[in-house]
Amino acid sequence: MAKAKEEYTVVARRYRPQQFDDLIGQEHVAQALRNALASGRVAHAYLFTGARGVGKTSTARILAKALNCAKGPTATPCDKCSSCVAIATGDDIDVREIDGASNRQIDDIRAIRAEVNTRPTRGRYKIYIIDEVHMLTMPAFNAVLKTLEEPPAHVKFIFATTEVQKVPITILSRCQRFDFGVIHADRIVTQLRSIVKDEKAKADEEALEMIARRAAGSMRDAQSLLDQLLAFGGDKLTAETVQSLLGVAGPERVLALAQAVFSQDAKATLEQLDSLADNGLQLGELLDQLIEYWRDLMLLSCAGKEAPGLSTPARQRETLLKQAGSVSLDTILTGLDILIQAKTKTRGSGQLRTLMQMALLRLCRLEDLVAITQVAAWLQQSPVGDRPATTLARPATGLAPPTEAKKKVELAAGEPAATPSGPKTIETIWPQFLAEIGGVLSSQLQRKSGVAIAAPNTLVVSFAPEYNSAYEHCSNPVNKQRLDAALQKLAGQAWSVRLETMAGVSTSPAPNTPPPTPAMGRRARFQEAVQKVPVLKRAEEKLGAMVIDLDEDFGAAAPTPATQPAAEEFEPED
Repeated sequence: MAKAKEEYTVVARRYRPQQFDDLIGQEHVAQALRNALASGRVAHAYLFTGARGVGKTSTARILAKALNCAKGPTATPCDKCSSCVAIATGDDIDVREIDGASNRQIDDIRAIRAEVNTRPTRGRYKIYIIDEVHMLTMPAFNAVLKTLEEPPAHVKFIFATTEVQKVPITILSRCQRFDFGVIHADRIVTQLRSIVKDEKAKADEEALEMIARRAAGSMRDAQSLLDQLLAFGGDKLTAETVQSLLGVAGPERVLALAQAVFSQDAKATLEQLDSLADNGLQLGELLDQLIEYWRDLMLLSCAGKEAPGLSTPARQRETLLKQAGSVSLDTILTGLDILIQAKTKTRGSGQLRTLMQMALLRLCRLEDLVAITQVAAWLQQSPVGDRPATTLARPATGLAPPTEAKKKVELAAGEPAATPSGPKTIETIWPQFLAEIGGVLSSQLQRKSGVAIAAPNTLVVSFAPEYNSAYEHCSNPVNKQRLDAALQKLAGQAWSVRLETMAGVSTSPAPNTPPPTPAMGRRARFQEAVQKVPVLKRAEEKLGAMVIDLDEDFGAAAPTPATQPAAEEFEPED
């Protein structure tokens, strides 16, 4: 038994392709090389490039066998002659496989140059297969240039690399290049199924699909993982076995987590995340699974139930389709962007759980977004009166709304005054007024501390000191004009809005009173910059936008209206 274990050969080596027909996913390369052998147009140097484990070195060995086979050159080497057998095991004296990572110096290349002039020992050609050729030093590349361009007739070079961009152009121009693509998951599953059958084992289809997705297009990675799982799980390979060994969540757990997100239940979302982490789940793998899940949502939203390339099991696609139909495509894309950004931030970070929690909370608060085409249409409309009824959704990262205590409506003391449009109360007028305003300005008004009606025909809105920025934004002359116009439209008669701080400072100065000249503060500098930059002024007028922050030197560097193009530059071209 001990001897049998010592002689065990891993699956990836035992099932290595031995013929051009055995290459999976690289049929274009196989066909080109077969045609070259059949027509006698075999080049003296080839460069195979592609991801790891897709068949580059295997193809190089098959080509070497085809050239030196006793029945060759032939596109179908016999795999029985001494040359074919020796090449397959890597022991042929005329076919040298060189690791470019460990034999990368100029002295190693000089040794090759000294050998190429000698005839092959028993085969037709002396063949040099250099793997990871991009690892050679620049002096080593320079040393091989002349030999590579005009080698002896009995010498062939085959280079393999995963990073072709690091190979000098002088080398590339002397080789015939073949690009190896990643292998589709369905092709990997088919091969794994055949291997499991030959190994006299059993495996669930879902388990094989999980292995294929984990391999990310690499057949060698898939075969190595299958070998490990068969040793771990015995003769019966189940999806639970794969999940346990890889530290990934089952499809049901991912679905439940996504359902909590779509329900906007932040508490349940965080509880599920903590439960998965406490059970030994790899959070990095969970993030990858969520990215795949949101990718499936995107595909279903665009192409429906028959969308190709879905990673979610078929039994869960009905639920997935309902989730995709419950939100807009823009919302799905934004959620996918949030997850990918979180994946980028996790690299080199020790706060993986915190980043995951932040990403999931953002997904919970994500609302339907307005298309950029609609925003562009608003920019071309007049600032007041012609705005469409649809309003911009408040961003998920915006400020928190006022507390319930500050939301309460305060009625002014003293004698009652008539409300707009007849006997309606302030409780009914205020929501209508906010709906009429819409956008950022409406969200700023909601930060009020109180609202009341004062005679004659004046709506008084007061702000607490902590919402001073909201008060200043609403007090802007352009926004103040919008507030008055909206209230007059709602009331059907002359009404005005008066904005106050908690200290009672009104934005409506007494008649014939000269305006104050305060020092240039932060908010005043923002307003000055808005007047100087047409795009900011246009956004403020059309969308009710508010400048949140500016660089210190922005105001000084901003061009004046005299030197800046007019607002016509925002109009669409014919």
